Amino acid sequence: MTKPAFIYSTDMLNYKFSDGHPFNQLRVKLTYDLLSASGLLSNEQIIAPRIATDQEIALIHDVSYIEAVKKAGAGTLNEAVAANHGLGTEDTPIFPRMHEASALITGATLTACDLVMEGKATYAFNPSGGLHHGFRGKASGFCIYNDSAVAIEYLKRNYGVKVLYVDTDAHHGDGVQWAFYEDERVCTLSLHETGRYLFPGTGSVMEKGQGDGYGYSFNIPVDAFTEDESWLQLYTTSLQEVMDYFQPDVIMTQNGADAHYFDPLTHLSVTMDTYKAVPKLAKALADRYCQGRWIATGGGGYDIWRVVPRAWSYIWAVMNEQAPTGNLPIEWLQTWQKEAPVQLVTTWEDAPGMYKPIPRKQEITDKNNLTLEKALFHIRPYHKKT
Repeated sequence: MTKPAFIYSTDMLNYKFSDGHPFNQLRVKLTYDLLSASGLLSNEQIIAPRIATDQEIALIHDVSYIEAVKKAGAGTLNEAVAANHGLGTEDTPIFPRMHEASALITGATLTACDLVMEGKATYAFNPSGGLHHGFRGKASGFCIYNDSAVAIEYLKRNYGVKVLYVDTDAHHGDGVQWAFYEDERVCTLSLHETGRYLFPGTGSVMEKGQGDGYGYSFNIPVDAFTEDESWLQLYTTSLQEVMDYFQPDVIMTQNGADAHYFDPLTHLSVTMDTYKAVPKLAKALADRYCQGRWIATGGGGYDIWRVVPRAWSYIWAVMNEQAPTGNLPIEWLQTWQKEAPVQLVTTWEDAPGMYKPIPRKQEITDKNNLTLEKALFHIRPYHKKT
């Protein structure tokens, strides 16, 4: 019997903009160490990633952009050309060998795709991936190569499948959406904080695709301060209805952990209850509709100490039909508390009363429900007919 595959290498930490940059891939190692210390990850389940080829990256990205990234990482790119490609900005600074680091992350997601599609793994998880803001010829929002978009195009061409991409990052999955906005064989569903307050400012409920792709782009922008109950109701309803409508062959999920109350870059208020529930439904629906074909990536998540390791560990636990609870391993806490600038959370669950009650809760919930109705309106007559 095949087992889930965890795509991991310490080389994934080479995707590093600077010591003070909010995007810190140390969170991948923190997750790996937590899973190992918890007895949830065995050596035979760990698969080393391969590096994506230039030809594979060019399934989505312009060749001129790939060459610019290579030159940037070698320190030979003209400043004006760099700016034209979104390189060397405050969000996406240039760092040595940035092409190689980015190609490895992309290759890790492609590795996950091949394992699942060839039946060598039941499910696969690449925690380093999910860089959903990368565009065809431009870096954006901490993302150089868009591994998810490359992987989706790779799945289409190599395996001839319909792909459902589900993005629960607090930031809209813009790069993936626009890459397939006119493609009827790719459906994108993004649940994110409204762009009124948060980068990248897109993800309106009215962005539904165009041409052959009309009706295959779904966006559910939620109000600031949304809590677990509303978030999960929107996620559960939308994913079930979109799965039933689109009937995908494989599901790819981007699992940003930045909707959590502790996250420093967003304005949402979900807890670990959400991160326990999100992968459970993804797995259940992948099993029902896709013969279990589920590829998961990481994504955003900027409280790398208290949130990301627990949230991403839940994904892997669900893939293995485990449900960790209670105290985190003492050895993990002792090892990493020395490095952490904050007091680590010591349990898998968040403590009750983590934040003060939000007075606008019902107003936020009602507003979110109206958004959901607008997002799913064009597919609901389909359900009435059946």
